[in-house]
Amino acid sequence: MLDRLGRFSYRRRWLVVLVWLFALGGVVLLAVESEGPVSTRATMPGIESQQAFDLIAERFPGAAADGASATIVFVAPPGQRLTSAGNAKAVDAALALVSGGPQVSRVVPPSTGGGVSADGSTGFASVSYGVPSSEVTEESRMALADAVERARDAGLTAEMSGSALKTGTRMSAMELAGVAIAAVVLLMTFGSMVAAGLPLLTAVIGVAISFLGVWAVAGPLKMAITSGMLALMLGLAVGIDYAMFVVSRYREERHGRDDAERATGRAVGTAGSAVAFAGTTVVIALAGLSVVGIPSLAKMGLAAAGAVVVAVLVALTLVPALLGFAPNRVLPRSQRRSGVRSSERHPAARAWMRLVLRRPLVITLAGVAVLAAIAVPALSLQLGTPGDASLPTTETQRRAYDLRAEAFGPGFNGPLTVVVDARGATDPVSAVATVADSVRTTSGVVSVSKATFNQQRDTAILTAVPSTGPTDERTEALVEALRTARPGVEAAGQVRYEITGTTALDIDMARKTQSALVPYVAIVIGLAVLLLLVVFRSVWVPVKAALGFLLSLFAALGVIVAVFQWGWAADLLGIEQTGPVMSLMPILLVGIVFGLAMDYEVFLVSRMREAHVHGRPAHDAIVTGFEQSSKVVVAAAVIMIAVFGGFAAADEPLIKMVGLGLACAVFFDAFVVRLTLVPAVLRLLGERAWWLPRWLDRVLPHVDVEGGASSEPQPGSEPVHVVSAR
Repeated sequence: MLDRLGRFSYRRRWLVVLVWLFALGGVVLLAVESEGPVSTRATMPGIESQQAFDLIAERFPGAAADGASATIVFVAPPGQRLTSAGNAKAVDAALALVSGGPQVSRVVPPSTGGGVSADGSTGFASVSYGVPSSEVTEESRMALADAVERARDAGLTAEMSGSALKTGTRMSAMELAGVAIAAVVLLMTFGSMVAAGLPLLTAVIGVAISFLGVWAVAGPLKMAITSGMLALMLGLAVGIDYAMFVVSRYREERHGRDDAERATGRAVGTAGSAVAFAGTTVVIALAGLSVVGIPSLAKMGLAAAGAVVVAVLVALTLVPALLGFAPNRVLPRSQRRSGVRSSERHPAARAWMRLVLRRPLVITLAGVAVLAAIAVPALSLQLGTPGDASLPTTETQRRAYDLRAEAFGPGFNGPLTVVVDARGATDPVSAVATVADSVRTTSGVVSVSKATFNQQRDTAILTAVPSTGPTDERTEALVEALRTARPGVEAAGQVRYEITGTTALDIDMARKTQSALVPYVAIVIGLAVLLLLVVFRSVWVPVKAALGFLLSLFAALGVIVAVFQWGWAADLLGIEQTGPVMSLMPILLVGIVFGLAMDYEVFLVSRMREAHVHGRPAHDAIVTGFEQSSKVVVAAAVIMIAVFGGFAAADEPLIKMVGLGLACAVFFDAFVVRLTLVPAVLRLLGERAWWLPRWLDRVLPHVDVEGGASSEPQPGSEPVHVVSAR
């Protein structure tokens, strides 16, 4: 079927190109008319913090529980107090520029609600908006900036922070540098400008369609910019790789001047089969994020899965169509001159195989030991949500965080919100006071605010300030202590109360993510193992692939913990403050890395199985398949590392973590697992590597990933040189 699709795309190339250009034009129009990605509060059904937010929205209508907010921190000149007449006048003048804004619902000056430090030198004002941060206009943000500048002009130190300042993720020069590196690698691999440019061109077209498609539906589906960035990252990486595999196989299949169409069909029927199944494993892993129960994560996974689907379709249709426009220009110069494909030698691959296959057990043990050692920091994994403290000091949010922590204590940057439902109490005011006293006397609580009641006087909100920062493990212990003491307090006061706030929400999200990680990994690995069982018709190959993935995953997590949590080499990435790893990071890394790991498994092992199916013994099939595919797999891995490494320079902390994690995971999986451990383990297994019980062989559907149903090779084609490891 894929052979016929490749031939059709080659013959009807103008039609195929026009269809893709029409699709590109359509998503451009849709994206222009759409509102684009939104920035919404993270939601996670089933956790206490989320239930408390929902209760606030129900009992305090118009309070905008998910409304944007901003904090402006003022510091008086040395030796002065912020409450002095001149400084107080400067603060009021600055806040006047904000309070009149159409989106502002409330401005609380420092003099109200305990907003001035004990020594009187520092104060903060709270600005609340009646709209989510995604709807805060540039005019409102400029009003905040003007207020800060007005205070600075008056001699005060002023900084600002809050969700109202968030404007989305920006592309960086390093991300574009990754594409440039990919171009250089392609040129070195193919030795032809056209062959190098074709995968880049098709990948850019595919990723433009997928990214703009996500942008077009982001508004109605309430998708954040991180969904589009993840689709861009993955779509670009797999788009280049998938197209490169098809082009590389086409060059192998060209045996004469008049067989371009046959070679195109054969390339799509063989390499295209591997692309289709590899893409399917990626889609399974990404779409599986929907079962975790985190809406934002599910949207990210589906957006990235859509980008992978587009990349697969581009590789199977647009790439063969463009080959039809330049059937000879993608060939090596020697082949264009003679018209006959020369036998391509790979001395580095042969030398590496001699080493690996001569000492397979030693190589296997050494590879596992290295990855296990790198994975050791993962045992100290701490999940959370890095906030303003993780930003560089060049950002006003980070400076505001530091000023507030220095003057009031670290807990003021992450207060806890206590929502008290007193509908069942005979005296709601006394019942709420009982709750406040219990919270206030809990070790680790600095202060508790005065209760704010709703209009019906049956629900109240308290703000408790911890003595430790938002990402401190002691703050998590405090939340647990408050919840543990709750049953007795609720019975005494005939009330029900819940602990929420950004800090508590982050803690609850981390716990739910951890509890969902093991079931998710089991589902994804189970489905993908079944798929690989069908592809390779072997029991041990899928099991080996899954175990290799786990090694790569934990090694990548070890690097993330060492860099972002321990601070090793953090300066190289512009990380000035260490902290917990993003709560969504492990489970997101599982979804992406597993799919990419299976990519290399399918591309590499399918060539080995192809040689085995065509009659070569197990040992020779390993050597043959490795020699045929290793150069392209190495190039694909380098390209992915370059693309993902470029995203490690992004401003968004999640994108930065994902970029570094994926770059490390691809390096470990491609070079240590697939190109080293896979041939070593297959050598140890021998013919047993391709063992499949007869009853299972009868049950499983037959697929032709080796392209045996495609047209037979032309007579006189060059045989593949087999190297003995003995």
